[in-house]
Amino acid sequence: MPPTPGPGGWLRAAYPILEFDPERRALIEPSVHLCAPSRDEVDVPPRAVMCFFGDVVSAVASERGARQVARLHSEHGVHPIFEIVYRGQRVAFFQPGVGAPLAATFLEEAIDYGCRAFLACGGAGVLDATLALGHPVVVSAAVRDEGTSYHYLPPSRLIETAPAVVSVIEGVLGRVGVPFTTGITWSTDAVYRETRDKVSLRRAEGCITVEMEAAALLAVARFRGVVLGQVLYAGDSLAGDSWDHRDWVHAHDVREALFWLAMDAAVELPLVS
Repeated sequence: MPPTPGPGGWLRAAYPILEFDPERRALIEPSVHLCAPSRDEVDVPPRAVMCFFGDVVSAVASERGARQVARLHSEHGVHPIFEIVYRGQRVAFFQPGVGAPLAATFLEEAIDYGCRAFLACGGAGVLDATLALGHPVVVSAAVRDEGTSYHYLPPSRLIETAPAVVSVIEGVLGRVGVPFTTGITWSTDAVYRETRDKVSLRRAEGCITVEMEAAALLAVARFRGVVLGQVLYAGDSLAGDSWDHRDWVHAHDVREALFWLAMDAAVELPLVS
């Protein structure tokens, strides 16, 4: 099917995922999910850490006596947004769900609450056999092999993290003496469709990790004009002839250490993209 004009002048394409509509306003806006009667009654810090490790979020909130400043709702339950004072600044933190659609939705709502700079931290599968379990990876760009990002930006193969944001994260890791790698991640929706040929293709175009959310988070941030970076830790491995779990979900010390590195980077992020 050749491209034809859509209702708003944008092109109808052969495949729906390629039909990007640049209209800024949607029928449902994030503000519909505010938990208080008025945005004025919600006081969320401008900087936030999006931590995919629910156990770490709960532990930090309990140990640090974090204040709950807002809530994010989904059918599976409530995700509190907590706040602590870190290095003299108020910083929010929350678990953004798993998968691009939910993480993007919660990012949208956190933006609507008033957050303007985000540091996401999570785990990833590795496509590079030299990345040992727990090794930090700074995301410089993401291959858009998920669906959510295509509703925020025109189709493209890659979406890049702002160089200034990458520099902040690299600077924090460098100062504390943590070895790290900066590189491209592969964002995909289908955990059980990471085939051998797909892995080879992604590796050939420079991907060193695979996860589910980075491309979508970067797209939402660019569309909304906020700052966002992401740091991952090397988890399970898809770099060999067969999958190696490497017991990555039980690397508790690594997960909490990554959270605090994300906090250090978050307080240094600019508030304007």
